[in-house]
Amino acid sequence: MTQAQTNFIIDHIVDKMTLFLIQDFSLSIPEALNVIYNSETYRLINDKENGLYIQSPSYLYELLKKEYLTATVN
Repeated sequence: MTQAQTNFIIDHIVDKMTLFLIQDFSLSIPEALNVIYNSETYRLINDKENGLYIQSPSYLYELLKKEYLTATVN
């Protein structure tokens, strides 16, 4: 897979996770993107070695949501 293809997939994941955060938590687009780009989940998605980026956006969102809810509670 080329770098461009990988970046396209990751961008698609970010788009979907942004929409999910907006729907579930009534965040604005900038707030949702801030949550994503500053998350451990996003760091893991960008780690090409683990292949997490090939998982579905819904699955990855569940990881992000757990992280977000844990951070929000603490």
